Amino acid sequence: MSNDYKDSKFRELLDKLQQESWQLELLISGFAIFGLITAIPHVRTAMIIAENDKQFYSFALLLTAFIACSILIFNLLIHVILRGLWIGALGLRYVSGDIDFEKLNYHNRFTKYLKKRIVSFDKYVATLENYCSVLFAVTFLLIFYVISISITILCFVAVAILIISNDSLPEVPRTIIGVFLICFLVIGTLMVFIDFLTQGYLKKKKWLSKIYFPFYWVFSFLTLTFLYRPLVYNFLDNRFTKRLSIFLVPSYIAISVLVSFKQKKTNYLDSAKYVSTAYLNTKNYENLLINDDDFVTMATIQSKVITDSYLKVFKVFTGNLENQMYTYHPTLKPKEDKRGFNSDIIKYDSTSSLKVRDSLTNKYLEIFNTTHQVYIDSLKFNSDFLISKNKKDQIGFETYINIKNLSEGKHILKLKRLRKRKKDTIKVTDITIPFWYFKE
Repeated sequence: MSNDYKDSKFRELLDKLQQESWQLELLISGFAIFGLITAIPHVRTAMIIAENDKQFYSFALLLTAFIACSILIFNLLIHVILRGLWIGALGLRYVSGDIDFEKLNYHNRFTKYLKKRIVSFDKYVATLENYCSVLFAVTFLLIFYVISISITILCFVAVAILIISNDSLPEVPRTIIGVFLICFLVIGTLMVFIDFLTQGYLKKKKWLSKIYFPFYWVFSFLTLTFLYRPLVYNFLDNRFTKRLSIFLVPSYIAISVLVSFKQKKTNYLDSAKYVSTAYLNTKNYENLLINDDDFVTMATIQSKVITDSYLKVFKVFTGNLENQMYTYHPTLKPKEDKRGFNSDIIKYDSTSSLKVRDSLTNKYLEIFNTTHQVYIDSLKFNSDFLISKNKKDQIGFETYINIKNLSEGKHILKLKRLRKRKKDTIKVTDITIPFWYFKE
């Protein structure tokens, strides 16, 4: 059969598919819900890993995927419930037919009111059908909106990082180009957002449409709007779908607000986690990192209760830590900063470069050991950190402290760091970890 949209037979096929689409909707919804519920924990774990590893681009991509999955699950569950209600209503209609208000024998006031509000059972079935059909389309339209918003945010970040903050480009041109692009993105984003909220107001006024069109054209490609534009305009040209689209955003905001409410059990214990000497944070103890999404945020020791004659201290690496070391020892900073987003397809290291790298690594480690000190209670202990990975595959620095002469009972470990502030060197506490020591 011809796929020409003007062909009458093709239109007949579409009308037929339209009438029978509920079967496909239920089938797709069922498989999608099952797949998404299975996938979303893995997406969440990957997102937490990316966040811990400071992989901004991966985190942004996974966050977008997580939000999209959440929207899909929520909307498809509602769709299945409504479609189930629709099927139930059809079954009831087959048995009972339409509503016979006279047979109910209600008072005239109630009969008139019910006839006005309900009209007929067929109208109820038709309304359910409309909501089910539209909700399925809305679900995927919202996913496109999430993707568009994510791309817009990434565009701002890309301009800031790749142009404005790019030291390899001349300062004046990069500043001019960067500021121009940021201004264009800001104005374009605001105009597109206003046009979205007003459902096309900027396209209706002659002088506004002339100003808006260049931004509209650029953003249609930038945010992939051209992929779902027919869906949007099909929504806006119908009164029912137009009302529904207006209702959607406030409803999601309301749901988010409602979900944020929770029962508070105490005035004090909830805030105890901010008092490091009074709170046992599970992320500070290696043996308690059980779940896939449990990661070290700052540092760990092996457990809350130590029975060994040593204390294993692991300090996780972060990009900020390296910046702190550069501040303390500026000569450590390389001429070419290789951190950031890059490819390792072509990678070559000569013998001389390997020797230089080894010597710099040793120097790096030396500076780290100089700037980081381990204290138990108020006593400083000797430490010799080496580069290592923990059981969560997080890279960092690891050392073992001899505590066989430590008294039994509760103790407080403090990992302190030397920090340069102007001309002075001060000592700050990075983390405080309580533990108990009992000899075997």
